[in-house]
Amino acid sequence: MSKILEINHLMKKFSDVMVLKDINLEISEGEVVSVIGSSGSGKSTMLRCINLLEQPTDGEIIYHGKNILDKDFDENKYRAKVGMVFQQFNLFNNLSVLDNCKVGQMKVLGKSEEVAEKNAKKYLDKVGMSAYIHSMPSEISGGQKQRVAMARALSMEPDVLLFDEPTSALDPEMVGEVLQVMEQLAHQGMTMIVVTHEMDFARDVSTRVVFMDKGVIEEEGTPEKIFTTPKSQRTKDFLDRYMNA
Repeated sequence: MSKILEINHLMKKFSDVMVLKDINLEISEGEVVSVIGSSGSGKSTMLRCINLLEQPTDGEIIYHGKNILDKDFDENKYRAKVGMVFQQFNLFNNLSVLDNCKVGQMKVLGKSEEVAEKNAKKYLDKVGMSAYIHSMPSEISGGQKQRVAMARALSMEPDVLLFDEPTSALDPEMVGEVLQVMEQLAHQGMTMIVVTHEMDFARDVSTRVVFMDKGVIEEEGTPEKIFTTPKSQRTKDFLDRYMNA
């Protein structure tokens, strides 16, 4: 498996608070890495630094051998290849479902409208949203919006998809439909980093689980190791709380 991302000594400070402390992580092609931990442990901040939505305070993020923090690095092209799916969907409310999935391809990748539309329809079909291509975001449910957000990210044909708690803003009955699409993507070989509170997904779908606590990676390993024989007491305490909730 070829390495896609290598995060070395990543740190992020907000004012006087060090939110990320010396994060080191490698992501290889085809991996599904679930990042778990309590709220405030730094999970989402790490993801936002990887996508350059936050500027790291120190460290390096290597993408295919190049440091994305170098001044001459093309952030827009990088973001197209390292896609992000947000908690709140972040769809353009004034654009139809189809146009939401076309606009980035045309503006960032320079694709023609015809090619962008064909691609958008392919990925909307993949996430089960073909019937809604002419709908506006206000006309569809939260679960459907999140599936459109996934199709939009997939339309850019990224190397890796980052998911920032993609089910946390959804009603409970909609969570399953989004997780099902994510599981399908995992089985199809999509490289994914998923910040999640969905422990069943982390245990059953991931190839690796990373447990973060107080701005550090406390422990990482296979789902089996993390969920059945965690080494760290902090990992054990967290899982005991979550699994017995």
